[in-house]
Amino acid sequence: MINLNVDSKASIEKLRWIMSELRDPETGCPWDIKQSFASITSCTIEEAYEVVDAIEQHDFVELNKELGDLLFQVIFYSQLGQEQQLFDFDSVVAAICEKLIRRHPHVFSDVELSTDAQIKANWENEKANERQQKQNKHNEQEYLSVIADIPKNLPALSQAAKIQKRCSHVGFDWHDINDVFAKIEEEVLEVKEELTAENIDQARLGEELGDLMFAVVNLCRHAKQDPETLLRHANKKFTKRFHGVEAQVFNSGKDFLEHDLTQLEQYWQNVKTQEKTENKSK
Repeated sequence: MINLNVDSKASIEKLRWIMSELRDPETGCPWDIKQSFASITSCTIEEAYEVVDAIEQHDFVELNKELGDLLFQVIFYSQLGQEQQLFDFDSVVAAICEKLIRRHPHVFSDVELSTDAQIKANWENEKANERQQKQNKHNEQEYLSVIADIPKNLPALSQAAKIQKRCSHVGFDWHDINDVFAKIEEEVLEVKEELTAENIDQARLGEELGDLMFAVVNLCRHAKQDPETLLRHANKKFTKRFHGVEAQVFNSGKDFLEHDLTQLEQYWQNVKTQEKTENKSK
């Protein structure tokens, strides 16, 4: 029985009603009815990336829509939780309200945290306390790893940065960025050593390449940059430039494979020169 005018003003309550209707066993949508927590996780990841993409494209009309899609994921999980008597939307909201107030004592109490370093330290300490409380709740072993609870499904670059950040919070970190550069140089030499071996061990080579990437992530973190964002931007820049190379290949009337690397490199430099000219004119 519909108990809410579908033309009424949009609100969280209306969205929750729509979700409950979609999940109604008798009159709901067959696709929505058969979904579970696990089955919609890929949708959640996709929606989150679409939000980021809209922001990076400065497409705020699209961002408005994508944020709605992401919000719907929260409503969906909350409906599933309510049906299984695990939690509901109200408890989700209550949990985040409590967490935000507790993690910002300098805003919601008389605690004084005046610098970014103090605020970040307090934030990490609160997260560590939360992990300890979670462990105690489940009566697990007394020792709790600093890098416990880091999501295994995070993109590898983000996961590496998060691991390094956790370790840094307890002092396991380089204090001088020159040491970070030295570590990268060390890893580069080890990669070269594997590549120049008489018989290349692919497994060992892969391990050394992974170590090199991990060290580069560490450099990004020390430079206060997010490695995942940096690589996405680099991918975007390369893609745009390569489209410029493809356009020149097409205009030449010859196939890509009819060009040698010197010609293609000249096309690449042409694109970069054009970019500089366009940037100066802005």
